[in-house]
Amino acid sequence: MQLTSIAKTWLNQYIKVGDSVIDATLGNGFDALFLAQAIGETGTLYGFDVQQEAINNTIILLNDEPCQQMFFLQGHEHMMAHIPQDEHGHIQAIMFNLGWLPNSDKSIITHADTTILALEQSLQLLAPNGRISMMLYPGHHGGDSEAAQVTAWLQAKHLHNISFRLEQIRVPQRPKAPILLQIHKENI
Repeated sequence: MQLTSIAKTWLNQYIKVGDSVIDATLGNGFDALFLAQAIGETGTLYGFDVQQEAINNTIILLNDEPCQQMFFLQGHEHMMAHIPQDEHGHIQAIMFNLGWLPNSDKSIITHADTTILALEQSLQLLAPNGRISMMLYPGHHGGDSEAAQVTAWLQAKHLHNISFRLEQIRVPQRPKAPILLQIHKENI
């Protein structure tokens, strides 16, 4: 099973109709579509990307989805500024699929510094029992550094010792294979 499918299966257990969710990296819109279908017409989907093409792709893909949709032509490090204050601490799920926009300019990639800022904000936005799913791709230029820095930051946060639990899924003996990080904010 692909790691992206594992992420969706894991999140699907916790997202319910009416929830508010975030796609932190819209890309071609497949994670946004999954989230939109999970939250139904009473839910709210927030999406972020630095490329208009990604937003356009997502709008087309989600054309028939009735949930409230708000997309921002901004990097994910600007989430706190765009998510309404009354949603802070109430976001049920946040998905990150790092790297670049498939079939697009591969020089436009995510970077560890902005991803870490986005993670810091995500932890604040998340509801009790909320979940974060993050796909890292160390096999592309810049992806190895981003994966190393993000995982080091998460380990330094000692999430498992506070009110968050971290699980890392990767293919053993393949250092350049994708990595799935799953973060659970415990209900305290």
